[in-house]
Amino acid sequence: MTLDQLTIIAVLVAAMGMFIWGKWRHDMVAAGALLACVFTGLVPGAEAFSGFGHPAVITVVCVLVLSHGLQVSGAVDELARRVLPSSAGRTRSIASLTGLGAVLSGFMNNVGAMALLMPVAVKVSGKLGLTPGKVLMPLAFGSILGGTITLIGTPPNLIVSGFRAEAGLGGFGMFDFTPVGLAVTVAGLTFISLVGWRLVPGRRQSDTDDFDTAVYTTEVRITEDSKAAGKQLRDVERSLDEADAVIVGLVRSGFRLSAPYPGRILRNGDILVIQAEPKSLASVLSGLGLKLEENVPPPPSQKQESAQGAQDDHSSDEPNREKGASGKKGEQEEGKTKPSEIIVQELVAMPSAILIGRSARDLELRTRFGINLLAISRQGHRSIKRLRSTPIQAGDVLLLQGAPEVLSGFASEFGCVPLAPRDVRVPAKGQAVKASLIMISAVSATALGGVPVAVAFAAGVLAMMALRVVSPRSVYQAVDWPVIVLLGAMLPVAGAMASTGAADLIARFLLDTVAQGHAVLGLAVILVATMLITDFMNNAATAAVMCPIALSTASQLGVNPDSFLMAVAIGASCAFLTPIGHQNNTLILGPGGFHFGDYWRMGLPTDILVVAVTLPMLLWVWPL
Repeated sequence: MTLDQLTIIAVLVAAMGMFIWGKWRHDMVAAGALLACVFTGLVPGAEAFSGFGHPAVITVVCVLVLSHGLQVSGAVDELARRVLPSSAGRTRSIASLTGLGAVLSGFMNNVGAMALLMPVAVKVSGKLGLTPGKVLMPLAFGSILGGTITLIGTPPNLIVSGFRAEAGLGGFGMFDFTPVGLAVTVAGLTFISLVGWRLVPGRRQSDTDDFDTAVYTTEVRITEDSKAAGKQLRDVERSLDEADAVIVGLVRSGFRLSAPYPGRILRNGDILVIQAEPKSLASVLSGLGLKLEENVPPPPSQKQESAQGAQDDHSSDEPNREKGASGKKGEQEEGKTKPSEIIVQELVAMPSAILIGRSARDLELRTRFGINLLAISRQGHRSIKRLRSTPIQAGDVLLLQGAPEVLSGFASEFGCVPLAPRDVRVPAKGQAVKASLIMISAVSATALGGVPVAVAFAAGVLAMMALRVVSPRSVYQAVDWPVIVLLGAMLPVAGAMASTGAADLIARFLLDTVAQGHAVLGLAVILVATMLITDFMNNAATAAVMCPIALSTASQLGVNPDSFLMAVAIGASCAFLTPIGHQNNTLILGPGGFHFGDYWRMGLPTDILVVAVTLPMLLWVWPL
């Protein structure tokens, strides 16, 4: 083993360890691995960022934008309305929903497809009398499987095609993945619809009722001798932090402020609307001299409206109103709204959301947006403790209170998905048709072989912008930039594996110790190893690492490299054992109330089925 081989293997092992650890984001780890290769001379400095111009990376960017266009145009909503049955049994309903998710994932970003269908899945679970998780996990697995059907279905397919082109064999075509991918998808969907969903743990539903917000809603009055009188609201909030209490409103002169400005001076007679656990609240209230007025649970008809509120629509504007902090809704007169304009809504933090790792205090939810964070659900555990300082994680369900348009804007900007069913969008007339025709044209141009994939889809993006299907600004917001950085950084690292001979070294080890020179056994080893790695590492990174090994293995065996590349494509996409292997698995973690160990119950049989179907199909469609 040469020094360069030892170095690249050490870099890859360290990177894989960091991926699995999860302390740092995947794009940061990938960038660190790239720079380590540059500093050690494994990747020339002039080629360090060549991966960002790779056709696979450009195509992923374009597919994300085209997927966004299909979403905002209402094309997916219309398709879901026509395809999903209005009334059916459990098996048929789950089969229809997962089937739709698989079809959409074949032609658009599967995370986007999952996000669009999640609210539908929650609604379907209620109709079927099932916990949300029993519908969400089948949908997640179905959308993952659907990505294996076409070239653009998932980033690993594009990466595999790129490595084939670099090997001098030319890239794969749009539907070269279809024979094997479709067989695996149909087999997987059949198992999931008939048996798989029954294996999913029936965790408690994650809806607004489960947060028990009414139990913790309390009014306290500031009296003349109260220590809180004359203080700023933020000072009282700091004291209430000790009791894990959250101020969700203030009533003054009959007017309710849904998200009062933290700098507001409290007066005698003000009423604070507080969410807290009464056991820990009593001592703090007595220390501040606050009078406990009464517990005010919301009436049944207002489960999705304000958790509490005073009403006096005829009161005049109070004098000496302080200006709210700058920000979107922090300037809406400190959140003064009628109770009927305030709703409570659940939002799920997407894996790529920009609020991941930040707390309500960091985001300044109340000051900037006029939003109250009432509770967080994480892996089935619902809490209102330390809300303002708790960092948000991917898959968390956030119970937020605010005006509907504010919550909608916040969700869109920060990468969250409303958990409640959405109304069907009503975009400008004909936008859904335009978006669909553009996507069909891009796919057709690629399938006919006349235009490179990256060029065809870049033209599709330009057409969507020109026809106003997507706005120029939203184009950049639609791109999952951490994934793009991950891809652009890992491709040169994977290239270093091949140039140093490390890929050949690993391939020889696998052939000598495991496959023992048998081609079919070697193919099975590549497939299973890829599936195991992708359960703990990003699927795109897994494909980038395994492709050089697969090509080297095929070369040493003297067999068809396409069989081994296809094994990597299928294996990298099939992450069913953990919530961190694929973004769709992470996305359902909070809404389904799942724990880390819940995924293998349906995931392990699915993995076994995938191997059982993939190997004979590879040998038939791509013979050795």
